[in-house]
Amino acid sequence: MTLEEMREFVRSNRKLRFEAEDREGLYGLVERVLKKQRYSKLRKNERGVVRRFLIRVSGLSRAQMTRLIGKWGTERQVCSKQPVRRRFPTRYTAEDIVLLSRVDAAHEDLSGPAVCRILWREHNVYGQSEYERLAGISVSHLYNLRRSQRYRKLRVKVEHTRASQVAIGERRKPDPKGEPGFLRVDTVHQGHRDGKPGLYHINTVDTVTQWQVVGCVETISERHLLPVLEAMLHQFPFRIRGFHCDNGSEFINHTIAGLLEKLRVEFTKSRAYRSTDNALVEGKNGAVVRKQIGYGAIDAEHAEAFQKFYVKHFNLYVNYHRPCGFAQIKILARGRRRRVYPAENYRTPFEKLISLPNWEKHLKPGVTAAMLERLARQLSDTEAARQMQQAKQLLLARSRGARP
Repeated sequence: MTLEEMREFVRSNRKLRFEAEDREGLYGLVERVLKKQRYSKLRKNERGVVRRFLIRVSGLSRAQMTRLIGKWGTERQVCSKQPVRRRFPTRYTAEDIVLLSRVDAAHEDLSGPAVCRILWREHNVYGQSEYERLAGISVSHLYNLRRSQRYRKLRVKVEHTRASQVAIGERRKPDPKGEPGFLRVDTVHQGHRDGKPGLYHINTVDTVTQWQVVGCVETISERHLLPVLEAMLHQFPFRIRGFHCDNGSEFINHTIAGLLEKLRVEFTKSRAYRSTDNALVEGKNGAVVRKQIGYGAIDAEHAEAFQKFYVKHFNLYVNYHRPCGFAQIKILARGRRRRVYPAENYRTPFEKLISLPNWEKHLKPGVTAAMLERLARQLSDTEAARQMQQAKQLLLARSRGARP
């Protein structure tokens, strides 16, 4: 088109649009028109005609067309500018991501530092050459690889539906304030035999005195658990004021809540991500129950015999003749707290109970200090331990000898 034809086109209402497949084709049109019209030698009003013509046919804005014409004036060409992006060198390949996903699958998704150590050992200890690059990976970059799209295609994690929250018990850590009667409760399962579940031990420990009462049930259903738990609460010499457990359904139910409400006992349960809320009784599970009874499977039919053994021998030995360590808190620099166990702080739960100020006021009605003193003086510590061991060995022999 000549310059006059362009002027007539701009003045008219004709609609014409140049269609290009890409940006390069559109820029090529602008470059050809400017070169054909010898834009740099035109007068000002003539340049305006060419500019308005290019704006009409290209659909670009006035500012964009001004930039393109300025680029043609300096470089005598109009082309799209390639984007300059900073590209970091790739150190870990797709094969490394596949290898990392296999390691995570084999070790059930350990923490980053643990997996880094495994990768280092695979190369430096076991000589696996394919782990050469991953052996030096940092913890932070390992998590970057885990977030990559390729890794997530290989390692699909399924989040199961979470159970609905049960509004039974208050989710907090109990505060006994140095007074007895605040119990920590947990269950210990005695394995399976021939596909059938074994008996369950019910472990209850007082927070302050570590007074411990253990019971035994066939199953943790309400029919078996409720009468045994009620009998266990009556074995404590002091009034029960608090009942704390984890979030298991054997205790978090309306039946147990009704029993505690009848006894006017505070009902609390462990908080999420606070593993120390019920640590006292969990430590007793291993140091007392598992150590004395072991890990072997015991049939549920022997639960009644174990319950009688606990009442007659075991609970008396644990509370009157077995010393426990009581922690002493030391405040270190920067306010850090440290637990120490001096030798003079080892005493039996009964000794700890009578060392509390005004301890007799916490006793149940009908329980006196003289009664507890007589129970503590009936046998020496070693004699009580020997009688308990004899009864335990006889009971375990009967339970193991009754295999079908």
